Amino acid sequence: MKYLKEKYVLSNGVEIPKIGFGTWQIPKGNDAYKATLNALNVGYIHIDTAFAYDNEFDVGRALKDSGLKRENVFITSKLPSHIKDYNGAIKHMDETIKNLSLDYVDLYLIHAPWPWNEIGKDCKEGNLEVWKAIIEYYEKGYFRAIGVSNFNKDDIKYIVDGTGFMPHVNQIKYHIGFDQSETIKYCNENNILVEAYSPLGTGKILNDREIINMANKYNVTPAQLCIKFCIDNNTLPLPKTVNKNRMIENANVDFKISESDLEILNKIQRS
Repeated sequence: MKYLKEKYVLSNGVEIPKIGFGTWQIPKGNDAYKATLNALNVGYIHIDTAFAYDNEFDVGRALKDSGLKRENVFITSKLPSHIKDYNGAIKHMDETIKNLSLDYVDLYLIHAPWPWNEIGKDCKEGNLEVWKAIIEYYEKGYFRAIGVSNFNKDDIKYIVDGTGFMPHVNQIKYHIGFDQSETIKYCNENNILVEAYSPLGTGKILNDREIINMANKYNVTPAQLCIKFCIDNNTLPLPKTVNKNRMIENANVDFKISESDLEILNKIQRS
């Protein structure tokens, strides 16, 4: 499970483990606590949460109870998508740090360029305001790296033009069959690491016959193929599961997809 330990290097020199454990849709309380603790115990040292997931407290408690040194675990959290003002950002950043019971967060992201209940709304000015607040907290040492999530090229360019500060990371939905080539190309050109959430397509693509056949060729599961697809495309997958055995399976991707097969997978078009 080498990819739990191997790391990408962000544009500011911060190292980030190549596979993270996602906690989206894991209910707060014992479910989130147990899942995070299990992930840490089997070797994950990169945990992704968000204020909106309502499980930051449980992630922080699991980290504390794991016995791992703080500096050996990479923790990500995010500003709620509807917060688009400077003061609101300050308030929520403080709450996240308190919820996690940490002195600093390794990576902090704007969760989306618009509120989730108003997808597509023009919030560029609001994004610029919260980005300025996040930069301040980064410069004060509360965050080791900062970035965005669900941002496209134009969204990113607007906050960079207004601040001169390029995000270190863009976390987007990315999996086999879901084309994000334009956004990924822009991020690669600007040294922004792409993180892939829902690398398993929320489970929907695991029964895809083309993916199953390719996985059989490599003697791996469809989930393992999907996760390695992200890594071989130089993105960082964030698989989520509450099943301990699947946590191990998702990290056991020590194989390489051939260039010809990767090309085939990159051409698959699904929803």
